[in-house]
Amino acid sequence: MAEVAVAVAESKGVAAPAAFAGVVASDVARATAATLLAGGSRGVFLGNTALQHPQASQLHAAAQWIAEQTGAKLGVLVEGGNAVGGYLANAVPTAGRGANALAAFAQPRKAYLLLNAEPELDSYNPQAAAAALQQAEMVVVMSAFKHGADYADVLLPIAPFTETSGTFVNAEGRAQSFNGTVKPQGDARPGWKVLRVLGNLLELPNFDYETSESIRDELLGKQTDLSASLNNIATLQPQAAASVAAGALERVADVPIYSADPVARRSPPLQQTADGQAPKAWLPAGLAEKLGVLAGERVTVRQGQGSVQLTAGIDKKLPENVVRVAASHASTAALGGMFGAIVVEKA
Repeated sequence: MAEVAVAVAESKGVAAPAAFAGVVASDVARATAATLLAGGSRGVFLGNTALQHPQASQLHAAAQWIAEQTGAKLGVLVEGGNAVGGYLANAVPTAGRGANALAAFAQPRKAYLLLNAEPELDSYNPQAAAAALQQAEMVVVMSAFKHGADYADVLLPIAPFTETSGTFVNAEGRAQSFNGTVKPQGDARPGWKVLRVLGNLLELPNFDYETSESIRDELLGKQTDLSASLNNIATLQPQAAASVAAGALERVADVPIYSADPVARRSPPLQQTADGQAPKAWLPAGLAEKLGVLAGERVTVRQGQGSVQLTAGIDKKLPENVVRVAASHASTAALGGMFGAIVVEKA
């Protein structure tokens, strides 16, 4: 992205961000810049991979600079069905209060309350998540599925989203409320009701809601169009990317569409589709040749304290120092962060 920014600056005759001094634009970057500067409808979009990256803020700032200089729209394809709703509800850490999901596991806590989350599959770094949960004095799992028996002290059954009322806010800022299609099964209750009872037992203030609609109205009012409350503006200035050691391999991870949440992961029909198949270790052609690995053969992938064996695939579009291994799947859950140094060997 830094190369695209430099190419845009060269084409317009303006100064590139100071942090990109010394960056040389490739032919591909110049072609991308030319397309963005050609006029007409155009956009710069940040998706799942960019949002999961450790340098997501820097990527956002660089994308914003490119969009501003080219007159393109800047879009963010949010992660999860209600990511925008979470931000509007202020369910984010603030200075001196709370922690994001990465920090919550990197700096282990005494106790964890997990709501519709399977950290061994849903976390940026499953190794760190597993270690944090194993050392915790108390772990409470709230889920519609029975999981986490190896680290959970308490399992509280809650209803899936299909069995409760609620509100989603989509990427354009439109609030969409819904009702449960059927009653929760057995002793399961909607997640918000379980949280309310826990709040009451702990004698916390403002845990006296009777309906999900009352929670919605307090957070959003009666509005359905919340676009005025949203923008994609980043205040961070573009910064230089962290360098990778010469000769080192870097993992890039995606989240397969049918591994993205607990419901999809447990759907036999979805798992039988092409998109539901087990991840491969996608290698650049030069690395595959160096290792003597053919497509379909097995390779050992090591990262952090874990290793897995995967089927190799060859992707000629990958840079020579990049290996693509998907996250959020049982076959890759023993690995570390979604991005970072990785070792690949022929099995």
